[in-house]
Amino acid sequence: MSDSADGFVTGLLHPGAMGATVGAACSGIVLWASEDRSEATSERAAEAGLTDAGDIASMASAADIVISVCPPHGAEALADAVADAGFAGCYVDANAVSPATARRIGARFSDFVDGSLIGPPAREPGTTRLYLAGAGADRVAARFEGSALEPRVLSGGGVSAASALKMAYASWTKGTSALLMSVAALACAEGVADELSAEWALSQSGLSQRLTYTAVAVAPKAWRWTGEMDEIADTFAAAGLPDGFHRAASEVYQRLGVWADARGASVQEMLDALLSSPAATPDDGE
Repeated sequence: MSDSADGFVTGLLHPGAMGATVGAACSGIVLWASEDRSEATSERAAEAGLTDAGDIASMASAADIVISVCPPHGAEALADAVADAGFAGCYVDANAVSPATARRIGARFSDFVDGSLIGPPAREPGTTRLYLAGAGADRVAARFEGSALEPRVLSGGGVSAASALKMAYASWTKGTSALLMSVAALACAEGVADELSAEWALSQSGLSQRLTYTAVAVAPKAWRWTGEMDEIADTFAAAGLPDGFHRAASEVYQRLGVWADARGASVQEMLDALLSSPAATPDDGE
């Protein structure tokens, strides 16, 4: 492995909207692999100050830590690619995956840290946290000290504690968003949307505003959450709990795939998409 002037080089896969800010927050040299990536990803990487290693094999040979930030449905394949490249350093899976998936990924590496990201892209201090679990967690956390991304090392919960925390947290935030959209779509289908909105104003203050926010902010990235809902459902099932809540949420987000990476949708457009046939999940495009 090569060393930077600071004594280390970090590899990042891939600099999407969240990943680019992770790379920008990391100290030292941060490499990424542009092979098969989109122009938009290249632009984000350049803005974040990342160095292009070209391909995963080149990045793996130069970095002592590799951090994976990708849609959860691609997490295991990406880990395979890094392992197959002969990476011998610390692999950090910071994706929204179940504890079981995290453990399967960890089994591919002799040095593994489980990670999870909670919050928006880390552009301002105090908004976003990187939770870390595993023997090398302190070493990974040190690369983000004093940055816009706050590292937090978990002392309990085992090697997959960071993923377990993410699953529990997102099961509420993203699960309830899916439920809210479904409730509004049901009222629309039955012709009582205005009446429901009026009742919400009386007894559930804030729900109408949250529905509008969901259309603008959630619909464009909902397709990315389909796999996350499946991972959450698997986590519930593994704990002996009903998993149907989040299986349904996965389908809700799949139906919103027509709005992938758009600027947003109106509430009515979002509800129309939910009431139509399911859309295919797009590729990650990163």
